[in-house]
Amino acid sequence: MKAYRAALLRFDDHGQPLYDSDGLLVVGPDASGRRVVRAAGSHDALIDRFAGVAVEDLRGYLIAPGFVDLHVHYPQTDVIGAPAAGLLPWLENYTFPHESRFADKAYARGVADFFFDELARHGVTTALTFATSHTASVDAAFEAAQARGLRFITGKVLQDRHSPDGVRDLTEQSLVDTEDLIRRWHGVDRLGYAITPRFAPTSTDEQLRGAGELAARYSDVWIQSHVAENRDEVRWVAELYPQARSYLGVYGDFGLLRERAVYAHCIHLDAHDRVLMRETGAVAAVSPTSNLFLGSGFFDYAAADAAGMRYGLASDVGGGTSFSPFHTMLAAYYVGREGHTKPGLSLTPGQLWWQHTAGAAQALGLAGVVGNLTPGHEADFVVLNPKATPLLARKTAQADSLDELLFALIVLGDDRLVARVHTA
Repeated sequence: MKAYRAALLRFDDHGQPLYDSDGLLVVGPDASGRRVVRAAGSHDALIDRFAGVAVEDLRGYLIAPGFVDLHVHYPQTDVIGAPAAGLLPWLENYTFPHESRFADKAYARGVADFFFDELARHGVTTALTFATSHTASVDAAFEAAQARGLRFITGKVLQDRHSPDGVRDLTEQSLVDTEDLIRRWHGVDRLGYAITPRFAPTSTDEQLRGAGELAARYSDVWIQSHVAENRDEVRWVAELYPQARSYLGVYGDFGLLRERAVYAHCIHLDAHDRVLMRETGAVAAVSPTSNLFLGSGFFDYAAADAAGMRYGLASDVGGGTSFSPFHTMLAAYYVGREGHTKPGLSLTPGQLWWQHTAGAAQALGLAGVVGNLTPGHEADFVVLNPKATPLLARKTAQADSLDELLFALIVLGDDRLVARVHTA
């Protein structure tokens, strides 16, 4: 076992932050040999219980759970910052041409290695990630994540129509490949598979039906896709599926709404859709930097909360503009100011942080596994330096409460805050 002495942030079962200004985090192997949290709390309250355990003194730093990114596209690492009029032109002009290169496994592995290095630099220790329509892109990402010992989930993109040569796949083969990838990778070490239709317009009925059948056959794998991101996209889906009650309803009609189903964006939903999300257990990946960048709209936090719908934060790189959880949390704060919470208020710093750690883990179906630093969780954590820049040092020294400290880190933070990253 080993212990770390520093300020300590974690969350209770209700999503409320727990904080010790002088805390102790004790980690050690579980029965499988994986490092887990053995104890977390006040240094003075715990130190006698762990006499003889080596303690690393990190006073002046803050230990927090590793961040969980609920939706990101590793093949779009080099598409970040590409100018476009909106979602559909951005896909046509930038995303699809670049993703066609991932048929080459060596190229895919090079991007995957850079992608995981970026996640680590920014303190992200768990990610639910799109690959491309090429099996090589999935193998490359899993191999890179496995080499780093990460908890990581990805899947081959399914898109057999309305897609250009180079990324369009073949219906039957795409489903055969998906099942083969599930059997080879799901549950290996800390890896998980996600059945991944890009979005309803780029999959035929046959492909979506096959995806739903695989989701029923392999009930512990994840499902990920996009829904109701952009009004033009919503109109397109209505033309393609006139019989469906809504865009979200298309996925329900094909058996793709259930626990461990994560849908990015969920901006243009109605009240019925939000209740459907709650009842089926499907969750939203909120991607505020992407939505602001592409002009897609604002996630309605108040309506989601009223419906009891679950959600978490996501970078959505490359539509998203940063790998940084601090930039994502700040963008979510801006979205909350857009009239979707109580007048004059936005999301609290603790709520924002929870959405990118324990809340995102809960949405993934990984509550009790990652995203928190209470006993039994895998020991994925970050060591943050509140004095990483002169302005941060000046601002955090004046913080009179936990909210003030966390908010200063959100507003002023970036990768320089992350001094170290530990994974189980």
